[in-house]
Amino acid sequence: MMSPFLLLGIAVAAIAILLFTVIALKWPAYVSLLVVSVLTALAAGVAIQDVVPLMIEGMGGTLGSVALLVGLGAMLGGIIEKTGGAEVIAQRAAEVLGEKRLAQALLIASGLVAIPIFFDVAFIILVPIIFAFAKAAGHRAPIAIGMPVAVLMVFIHNTVPPHPGVVGSTTLLGQDLMGLVTLLGIALAIPMGVLVHVVGTKVIGSRAFSLDPEISQKYAIAGAASVCAAGSGASGGRTTGSAPSALDTAPTDGEVLTDREVPTDGEVRADGETHRRPPATLVIALILLPIVMIACGTVGTLVFPDGSSAANMLSFIGAPAFALLVATLIAMYLLGVMHGWGRQQISEVMDGALGPAAIVILVTGAGGVFAKVLTETGVGDAVSGLLLDAGVPILLLAFLVALVFKVAQGSGTVATLSAAGIIQSTVLAGDYSSLQVALIILAIGLGSLTLSHINDSGFWIATKFLGLSVADGLRTWTVLTTVLGVSAMVILSVGWWLAGGRRLPPPRRPTRPPSPAPRRRPSPTLHSSS
Repeated sequence: MMSPFLLLGIAVAAIAILLFTVIALKWPAYVSLLVVSVLTALAAGVAIQDVVPLMIEGMGGTLGSVALLVGLGAMLGGIIEKTGGAEVIAQRAAEVLGEKRLAQALLIASGLVAIPIFFDVAFIILVPIIFAFAKAAGHRAPIAIGMPVAVLMVFIHNTVPPHPGVVGSTTLLGQDLMGLVTLLGIALAIPMGVLVHVVGTKVIGSRAFSLDPEISQKYAIAGAASVCAAGSGASGGRTTGSAPSALDTAPTDGEVLTDREVPTDGEVRADGETHRRPPATLVIALILLPIVMIACGTVGTLVFPDGSSAANMLSFIGAPAFALLVATLIAMYLLGVMHGWGRQQISEVMDGALGPAAIVILVTGAGGVFAKVLTETGVGDAVSGLLLDAGVPILLLAFLVALVFKVAQGSGTVATLSAAGIIQSTVLAGDYSSLQVALIILAIGLGSLTLSHINDSGFWIATKFLGLSVADGLRTWTVLTTVLGVSAMVILSVGWWLAGGRRLPPPRRPTRPPSPAPRRRPSPTLHSSS
């Protein structure tokens, strides 16, 4: 049996190699994670004939939930995106809250849009609306509205399923907790939305920012007529003879903000087909439907006895995969048919949404391989055990490990899965309640959000589309993501204390000694829950 310090050295070397291949050599994260997994397994004493079966087991055990949730979430988000659902939610929020509260309206709308749609796609969709709303609200630059929107959306991306990082960490630490993590993540996003609005106003409002000339020109010509009309209570649909707004204008040559036109009610496209934007209430209902179903399942397990017919039925209805499947099926036909698409077009849109999701799913699976190797070899036990022996609480440990990975290599998904793999054995062997494990999962997500900087793709998406320099991006994006990450951790710490953390004994290391190699299996199981 290897000493904990030798296993710690293997962990440090594995992390160093992972960071070197991703940052210096620019390897794809998928390849880097697999290579590091092989090297770690061999260094920790796994028999050479058991390395590949161990990798297959880790990949299969992770992809069971991840492929279902990320794939369905991508399809639901894709149909909402392509039919203009994000835009109608933003305009409806502006109608309800009025012209003077356009910033708050867009922040609320962005929070809803960010639940089913990946951050990069969702933010790019909203960029033209950010420019138009900023012009209508009288702001000096779109950053005043756009940056809080971007930061709230990436916060939701890191803490609310079906986004890949939090789904992967939940699969590793407590697969049956997906519904609880979803509800807690949404509940946490509400105060964070208020906080990012208040802090963003102070951070951004007190400075003058120099925009990129091209972005400045786009902002200067952004029309706001329809937004002003919406703010004064006009109908969401465009009236006959009204001037087109920035939301309805086709992109000019060299346009970098969006690659598609936003369809208006009854618009006739070049192909002769008529397309309609869906009502905002329908889009919001489709986003909230899986959340409500998941909430019913989570509450049902608390109200009804285990094994009862009611508990079993609500558990089935509230399973995140089933909830997303129902919402996706309904969205396919209500939004697709309303948009004027035929069955073939609907199928193409849904299939097209799986392309980007496939990369995310594979990277998440590779992270599961790395986590499996760390667990089976005892490396994860050694690292987390030594830190716990040094007095680092498990909640803070989860946050800090994810933070280190995030700052070093930039990918939130890689940071989340690596951190979950390191602490997996300790969490599974510890005497933690379901609520406490859910809080640990969210702490990992917050660590993968905090101190986001120039090696994070989200940093570049937000700064480039808003026309900011790198220095101004650090002063805004990095500051706001750190404020939200640390503030949310304070809330989680209070929740941990209220959940009984103060009454539990100090977090303990697993009672089983770390084994140098997993027992050989004649035929590896592809869907292990560990």
